[in-house]
Amino acid sequence: MRASFSGVSRGTERLVFQGRVPESEWERMRAPRQEGGFPGPVKYGYCAVGAVLEGPSDLIGRAVFCLNPHESLFLAPVGMLTPLPAALPPKRATLAANMETALNALWDSGAGPCDRIVVVGAGVVGLLVAALAARLPGAEVTAVDVDPRRRPVAEALGARFATPNDAPGEADVVLHASATAAGLNLALSLAGDEATVVEMSWHGAGETPVALGGAFHVRRLKLVSSQVGQVSPGRRPRWSHARRLAAALELLAHDERFDLLIGREIAFEDAPRLLPDIFAPGADALGVALAYA
Repeated sequence: MRASFSGVSRGTERLVFQGRVPESEWERMRAPRQEGGFPGPVKYGYCAVGAVLEGPSDLIGRAVFCLNPHESLFLAPVGMLTPLPAALPPKRATLAANMETALNALWDSGAGPCDRIVVVGAGVVGLLVAALAARLPGAEVTAVDVDPRRRPVAEALGARFATPNDAPGEADVVLHASATAAGLNLALSLAGDEATVVEMSWHGAGETPVALGGAFHVRRLKLVSSQVGQVSPGRRPRWSHARRLAAALELLAHDERFDLLIGREIAFEDAPRLLPDIFAPGADALGVALAYA
């Protein structure tokens, strides 16, 4: 397969780049088709899109998605290739793994029509889950972020936007995707009585202080984890990973607004020079796509 684009998952790949994958998670956090091992050197990534050069006749020349590290040319089992819907541009398809994460988290949250839903952390994954939640009939969805530059994208995707200082409380469901202790504690503070808070972030090595000494127990809040490695329990008997990935690709195919989430495209050969700045705190780009000549 020859890659045309691959997506950089800034949250997870930043932790890999910084060597912050805990030793206890070295095996569980291996990416599909990863080469090398943690803490490094390691060939990482899982959002490759390209064309099949050799293989079954019905796939040759087809645009496909594959959970594969960043590289221009590679061999992969046929079972790992998912053809793109005809309407889906290859660069937008690099959001597929993140869309799966967002879909899984929304399932884990139990959010429904007319719920007041808050998403703390308006990065790519946070904005994807906000966009999906905004499609629920009557739902009031707010994306919260410290960076006001995320407002136009959030609003274009159908959500309201707020900074932490003006974020709405008494939410029915809160989803946290900022990967910071401050964001998680804010998420807990915005939840209404007996509401669910879904932790989508992976924090990596180190401590994440969580304020459980206040009203957490009195308000009977539910803090649950969401992780894309397994299909959400409520869907698992009927949904395979393949069905979920196909659904994610279809969601991306029919909404060009998702192009707003890919804030930067860089040439693959420039990645060693530019990725350190992209992974630095305060970097302004949302999604990053590596382009292959």
